[in-house]
Amino acid sequence: MAEPFIHAGATVEGDVTIGADTKIWDLAHVRRGAIIGERCNVGRGVFVDFEVPIGDDCKIQNYVCIFHGVSIGRGVFIGPHAVFTNDKLPRATDRDFKPLGFGEWELGETSVGDGVAIGANATIVTGITIGRWAMVGAGAVVTKNVEPYALVLGTPARRVAYVCPCGAKVDSGHCARCKRDLPEDHPLRS
Repeated sequence: MAEPFIHAGATVEGDVTIGADTKIWDLAHVRRGAIIGERCNVGRGVFVDFEVPIGDDCKIQNYVCIFHGVSIGRGVFIGPHAVFTNDKLPRATDRDFKPLGFGEWELGETSVGDGVAIGANATIVTGITIGRWAMVGAGAVVTKNVEPYALVLGTPARRVAYVCPCGAKVDSGHCARCKRDLPEDHPLRS
């Protein structure tokens, strides 16, 4: 296994764990305490906030923002310019216009399961779970939980189909694209 590659134009703060064979490209910023797994590709201009865990084998495209309170599973694809929010009641100031400081806001937590794919420019609102192998379409605004293997599209995002782990839409317990039976926990197997 090769050591991680960190581009000279990237900022990686102290106390960060980066797995073998991971690449972090220019203008990326990885904050303190973040954990990035093995064989990941963190694109140009990606922001990974403090203490964010990212599993092995993830591909995070250019200019994605992953804020504190988000956890990313293994083998997750996140398309360019996707953003995860983390403030349940976003405000810059209190009602007397005193700027809010660290800890004076309500952190939401978001969990992204293994194998999930999130399209370009998607917005993931805080406090939700995206189930394993789900797929979020480009430009979608996800405001509630996404069940495993669901394909969600639109604003707000709604389930329009189910997908195989290979990414193809399916309507039975067998995938025509990869020629395999769907996993035991897939909704179309019951």
